[in-house]
Amino acid sequence: MNTHLIALQLMAAQGLLGAFDTLYHHELTEALPQRASARKELGIHATRALIYSLLFVGLSAWTWQGAWAIVLLLVFGIEIILTLWDFVIEDQTRLLPATERVTHTILAINGGAFITLLVVNTPDWLHAPTQMLWQPQGWLSVFLALCGVGVGLSGIRDGLAALRLGRLSVREKQMTPIHFSDKSEQVLVTGATGFIGSLLVKALLADGQQVTILSRKPKQASWKFDGKVRAITSMRELPANQRVDVIINLAGERILGWRWSEKRKAELRQSRTGLTRQITEWISRAEHKPRLLLAASAIGYYGIQAPGDDRELDETAPPQAIFMSELCQEWEQANQAAAHDGVKVAKLRLGVVLGQQGALGMMLLPIKLGLGGALGSGKQWQSWIHVHDVLRGIAHVWQHEATLDNDNAINFTAPQAVRQKQFSQIAARVLHRPSFFPTPGWPMRLALGEQADLLLEGQRVVPKRLLELGFVFSYPDLGMALTELA
Repeated sequence: MNTHLIALQLMAAQGLLGAFDTLYHHELTEALPQRASARKELGIHATRALIYSLLFVGLSAWTWQGAWAIVLLLVFGIEIILTLWDFVIEDQTRLLPATERVTHTILAINGGAFITLLVVNTPDWLHAPTQMLWQPQGWLSVFLALCGVGVGLSGIRDGLAALRLGRLSVREKQMTPIHFSDKSEQVLVTGATGFIGSLLVKALLADGQQVTILSRKPKQASWKFDGKVRAITSMRELPANQRVDVIINLAGERILGWRWSEKRKAELRQSRTGLTRQITEWISRAEHKPRLLLAASAIGYYGIQAPGDDRELDETAPPQAIFMSELCQEWEQANQAAAHDGVKVAKLRLGVVLGQQGALGMMLLPIKLGLGGALGSGKQWQSWIHVHDVLRGIAHVWQHEATLDNDNAINFTAPQAVRQKQFSQIAARVLHRPSFFPTPGWPMRLALGEQADLLLEGQRVVPKRLLELGFVFSYPDLGMALTELA
């Protein structure tokens, strides 16, 4: 049995699995280069990737003999330590999706197998003269060398992202802290481990608020916030005599993803209205009623605007009889039930939230690759808001709760909506990339069906109520927002 050849074949499989994990999980679904909390993980990934680059290229057509075999063993040892450290950091900083956990497990098993097979050969290599012996394996060697180049570029990408996030972390610490209340209050947050929720909880803690979070994985959630929050898995764990002053309901499964089958639609409804009903049922039996419920919704409430319809939509604009609008209507109605118990309800209709996480990473990826341009017609409106203004807006509404009644819809969008082609041009200018590559809409229609409306249609939404409350945007201009986030 040629164990050396089998080890190289397993290395090739490792390269394919690693490429899938990097592109699908780290770049697309998890968007690690945009996550401030992933800075340490990215640093580890960068180091491991550069080691793997050395291994792929170095083992593609050479055997490491004599003293070089000792070097190889040392490199394997460092890689194993970094892998174990990476597992710990991942569990402490984020909740891995099931597909990523499965992929990591397969990678670990496969990696252990090819390392073991290579180690089997080291006794013979140790007794040979010290040299890098040329032993090419045809196309397998070419493929492994290409894997080495690819993983090396990925490592450089992660290293640069870690450095950029470090600079952003310093910049964030220099920002003026967000003030929610003049006193320390009891706050319940759902969706606390998500993009907006995690930043919100950190801002609440920095302001001296006492935070309880609802999470399916309370241990990891508690780690995420350094044990400074109380984590529960169900509203049933919250006794009726528990004092809660303000509830911020951000929970809801990500709407952009798998095609909207009937099953998928039911899951999206359940993740919003199902959990919200648990909250309002707890409010009904609570001895001390919360006085304010800040509930996330979305500008999908307004449906879509037909091409050529450039009306500005404020909070009085009507909904439509399409799924995205109906989903928001049901979500808002579920939250509104809290008003029956005297709770003031503010429904925060969020536009596309721009931040280090969320949709921005996927929106900027084609632009970073030089493939930016019009998506479909490019004329569809995009109503956006910087995540820092979302947090400040939540605090502003909280501070002005005296002016609220029991039913308030508030648009959370920047004052200046842009067309999609204009968004691409501004982003390309910020990133120093071209923006001339048109993407037809029909493939998205074919692949995503009704969900393609999220990308190919739009709404020109204005934050009339938020401005009436006296809110001043820190990022009213898209170029300014993208420059801060790039």
